Amino acid sequence: MNDKELHKTDNSQESINSDWKFCPICGNPLPSIQNLKFCIVCGTNIIHIKEFKKFGPTYTSNPYKSPMKYSQNNIPSIPSIYYGRELIADEELIDYKKHKLWSTTTSIGLAFAAFLILNIVVGGFLSLIMLLSFDFDIIYNLLSNSYLTSLILLFELIFLILPILYVRKYLQNPTLKNSLILLGFTTRGYDNRRISKEILIGLSFAVIGVLVVFFVSFIIEITLELFFGITIIQDSTGLTGVLIPPDLASLIVFSTVIILVIGTSEEILFRGFMQKGLVRSLGDRWGLIVTALIFSLIHLLGVFPIALESPFLFIILFLLSFPPYFAISLILGWLYLWRNENLLAVMITHGVYDVLIIVITYIIYGLL
Repeated sequence: MNDKELHKTDNSQESINSDWKFCPICGNPLPSIQNLKFCIVCGTNIIHIKEFKKFGPTYTSNPYKSPMKYSQNNIPSIPSIYYGRELIADEELIDYKKHKLWSTTTSIGLAFAAFLILNIVVGGFLSLIMLLSFDFDIIYNLLSNSYLTSLILLFELIFLILPILYVRKYLQNPTLKNSLILLGFTTRGYDNRRISKEILIGLSFAVIGVLVVFFVSFIIEITLELFFGITIIQDSTGLTGVLIPPDLASLIVFSTVIILVIGTSEEILFRGFMQKGLVRSLGDRWGLIVTALIFSLIHLLGVFPIALESPFLFIILFLLSFPPYFAISLILGWLYLWRNENLLAVMITHGVYDVLIIVITYIIYGLL
């Protein structure tokens, strides 16, 4: 073949490659490449079709693509790998119900652990006072002082600290603010009007709680008198053993600490942490009931030692004290669910309820 013939063949080859822009078989675009022999998608012999004006083999292995060992429908599945719990992002803190939180054991165990630590700390504080003074009159006066009692109540911040420290492990960004949001103590998404609404709801349910507790206490007393012939002489507040502040100034200090510390810390522990966890493992109804039961029993642990000395007296005291605590706890738990697990109204209800009980008792004994 001379140079003229070779040049003619090259020109014809270029014309073949430049004629077609699409594959005649699969219709996919053909790249602008010299001497392209095969379709890069289906493997059709483009040169054969152009030279002989007829189709060659219906399928030719595409040299431009590596063959797959498996078809797409037969690719073996790759087992999923678990790298730990899915952490909650900042934008999911309000709507985190899809996330699995702490277990039933943790929900209950942390509450009892917090109560145990509280008693150890308070016991150590009182022991220190006793070591500094062996005068029992001074010790009695100190323990009867409402200001010292207000100081001791500050130790209940342990109820707030433990849940905050624990829930950090569930957060992508474990800040104090995010921990409080996860526990339900937040105003995120609340404007001034909605905050005012939560305050009014909290105040209203505090009054309702007092009325319900009075009614429950009255029914219990009537039942004991009718069926057991026992005459109950007490303040009828349903809050046995409450410290009565001796003057208005101590009453204000005592009430302020209760609203800011007791209502906040106890609700974060029992509703924001315990009930939140129990609801996800037991459901709304049983989460509410179990939380109310444990809340009531923890507040009555001081009554149980009486059973060693007088079982009958223990039964009477338990029957008088447990139903009121259980009733107010059910109200708080239901309110917590109704407010979509936000604690604003619940904290207000708890704190104001306790203050109303104390103020009513103060007025009753003051008038006497």
